[in-house]
Parts: sequence; structure tokens; C-alpha cells
Amino acid sequence: MEILHSIWASILSILNESGLLGLFEGEGWKNAIMIVVACFLLYLAIGKQFEPLLLLPIAFGMLLVNLPLSGVMDVPTTELVPLAKASATEIAKYGQVIMPDGQTYVEVAHSGGLLYYLYLGVKLGIYPPLIFLGIGAMSDFGPLIANPKSFILGAAAQIGIFFTFCGAILLGFNAKVAGSIAIIGGADGPTAIYVTSKLAADYLGPIAVAAYSYMALVPIIQPPIMRLLTTKKERAVVMTQLRTVSKTEKIMFPIIVTIVVALLLPSAAPLVGMLMLGNLMRESGVVKRISDAAQNELMNIVTIFLGTTVGATARAEVFLTPETLMIVGLGLAAFCLGTAFGVIFGKLMYIFTGGKVNPLIGSAGVSAVPMAARVSQKVGQETNPSNYLLMHALGPNVAGVIGSAVAAGVLLAVLGK
Repeated sequence: MEILHSIWASILSILNESGLLGLFEGEGWKNAIMIVVACFLLYLAIGKQFEPLLLLPIAFGMLLVNLPLSGVMDVPTTELVPLAKASATEIAKYGQVIMPDGQTYVEVAHSGGLLYYLYLGVKLGIYPPLIFLGIGAMSDFGPLIANPKSFILGAAAQIGIFFTFCGAILLGFNAKVAGSIAIIGGADGPTAIYVTSKLAADYLGPIAVAAYSYMALVPIIQPPIMRLLTTKKERAVVMTQLRTVSKTEKIMFPIIVTIVVALLLPSAAPLVGMLMLGNLMRESGVVKRISDAAQNELMNIVTIFLGTTVGATARAEVFLTPETLMIVGLGLAAFCLGTAFGVIFGKLMYIFTGGKVNPLIGSAGVSAVPMAARVSQKVGQETNPSNYLLMHALGPNVAGVIGSAVAAGVLLAVLGK
């Protein structure tokens, strides 16, 4: 009997120290809901292949942080331990502290969780510019240079940001939080993180998760809006081939854009500057090795860290609140409005050019590169299988990247004081 009692006591001790009980105590049901949500997002990433490079690390970070007692996002702490209770190792490592009450203590430091330290790259605004460096190195600005009118569509897609900003203000959010919510409309996760880290760091978790989730769900969210706002005739328009862009133009473009944007909006310089640096490395042809590193190794590493830590901010106690749900809803509205305004301006260009512009490329004005351009291509080919819109859509798409960075600079310049 003593052996059975000892075994049972050991089992109870293991259960008490495990995270299982945490799912059934207090508000543990919220963690259970978030675990289900994380598993659903993993299914979308793996089973449906909805932008798995983004969605898989985000979903797994969300899963980790909501497992009770996982400690992956624990903040480092210090504890004053009376000298008599401190171990010899602790005394040797941390030394002794004499407090005002005359007692001697040892100030023992407890390290934070792994993802807490990786998250500092998000909190300090380090990862977003590095992501922009990689995006610039992977992007071909040729379609934008060949068709400068694409800048109009890239700018039009940012209108949703400012409409959502006004809506968030009306719903009671202060200006800085409203600006952080509105930037989700650019469908640019790094930009949303960068702006929020500067304006409303307390809301970084839900805003980052919303921004990256909507980026990953572009193939689901955009097509219904595109079909609703266009006719079959408009979707079937075949656009003429773009002109060939010279190497000199491609080299001069990032230099000129950096100078102009940095002079007009210094607050946008970190994002636009790194984007253009990456593109200049690509187009110059003289630093192929570091250009390849920016496109591959650096981009992959930062994506892992950024995605996992962004997902790890979606703790149940923070995420499952009415305010957070409002943020997610407003973010969706911003993204839908951005898509809609891009298509509407595409229709205007269709009218003014006598039917030479397919309005579908306007939806690519959001900053989800190259996902939004691929969606324009897919929806166009559904109507006209011989249609090839990808290169035409890439113009507004890269314009949207620049546009979202400029919109971020405007918000930081106006609200960041």
C-alpha cells in the first residue's frame, strides 16, 4: 500500500507541475480556445498552403504561448533571497546586497523565455527594416518604372488606411492606437509592426497578428471584392506588353526614391531606405553574394524570428477581449477598403485609357508582395484563360510597398510627437 500511495503521490505531483490543470482552472478555457485557433491556422498553412512561410511560424508561436506554463514569453525578473536561504552558487554568482532594513540578501536573476528575447527585435523595430531589405533584394521594380501610372494604384490602395483611422477614432481609440490599427490596411506586416512599436507598443500583439493573418489570407479575402467591383468585360481586358527597362533606370530608381522620400518624410527613411538598399544591391550586379544572402539566408532567418514571436504575442488574456476583437475587425475593414479603392482607381484608369487597363491590377496596390499580384493574375485568368496580368500587377504591388512605407512615415510624423 505504501508503494501505491507513493506512486499516486508522484503522479499527483507531476500533474500539479504540468500545464494540464491550467486548461481547467480559472480562465484556462481561453487558452484552450487559442490553442484551437492556432491549430486551425496550422491547418490552413499546411493543409491549404495559405502562405505557409508566414502563417506556419505565426500559428506555432500562438500555440506555444497559450500552452500553460510553457514560459516562452516570460519576462526576466529578479528576486531578493535572504542570505540564509540562498545557495552557495547563487551567492558566488550574484553577490550580496545589504538592504535599508539592515538585512543581507542575494539578488537572484531569473532569465526570461526564449521568445521574449527574440521578440526584442520586434519591439525595438529591428526586424521590419531587415524584412524590407530582403523584399527589396527580391523585387523587380521594372514593371513600376515601365508604367509609372502604377504609382496611382499603389497610392489609391493606401486610402483605406486613412478611412480606418477615422473609424477607429470614432470608436473611441486614441489617435496613436488608431494610426497603428489603420496601417493594417496596407497589408504589410513589417510596416504595421514598425508603426505600432513606435506609436502604441501595448497593442503590438493583436495588431501584428491581424496584419500578418490578413497578409496570409489575401487569396481568400481579395477575390470576392475584385469580382464585386468589376464586370466580366473589365476582368477580361488583355494589357499590352510593358517596355524594356534599362539597367541604368533600375539603378537610378532606388537612389532617387530614397533621396526624395527621406527628404520629405525622414520618419519613413528606415523602411524605404532598407527597401531601396536591397533593390540597389540586386540591380547593381556588383554585390551578388550579399544580395543573395539578403534574399535567402537573412530573409528566412528574420521571417522565422518575426513570425514566431508575433504569434507568441497572441496570449489568451490579451487576445480574447472586446477591444482586441475590435482591432481585428477594423484591420479587416482597412484591408478590404484598401483592396476596394485600388480596384476602383483601376476602373477609373480603364475608363480614361479607353479600356486598355484591366481594373484587377488595382487590387495589387496593397503591399502583400507578390501575393496580391498573383491573385490579380488568378482572377483575371478565371475570366480570360489567355490573360497574363502578373507583370502588370507587379507594378502597383511594389508601388504599394513604397506607398505603405510612406503612409507609415506620414502617421509617424503626425502622431509620433
